[in-house]
Amino acid sequence: MIYRPSNLLETQKIASDFVSELSPKEDSAFVVGLYGNLGAGKTSFTQGVAKALGVDETVTSPTFVIEKIYELTNQKFTHLIHIDAYRLEKSEELLNLGWKNIISGKNNLILIEWPERVADIMPEHTKIILETLDSGESRKIEIS
Repeated sequence: MIYRPSNLLETQKIASDFVSELSPKEDSAFVVGLYGNLGAGKTSFTQGVAKALGVDETVTSPTFVIEKIYELTNQKFTHLIHIDAYRLEKSEELLNLGWKNIISGKNNLILIEWPERVADIMPEHTKIILETLDSGESRKIEIS
């Protein structure tokens, strides 16, 4: 599915609709890889997901802390885990942050920005979202 949001509210609406259709997996976390160049809207999409799941905190990209975990209440998932792998040099760094533990939690929803940086440890069942910014500065979100 391809979307062309023209503003932040449309991006967040797409994210809200996306997360409303998800269900926890039976055997592991639900992992979403957010691919895209700088400024394409990966964090804005995550903010929309978080808002739809009732997160009251301000959601920013965890570029320097790498991982932020939000406890969810009265939702189908118990945790929203936002990871930014941009600063990681190798997958072992994410493994050291407990990656195997968080992907084994079947009620975890994990959104990971820059998943290509840790491609060798991404689960096969990862949902892919590609966000791009074209030369005319318009955004495109492709969900596969």
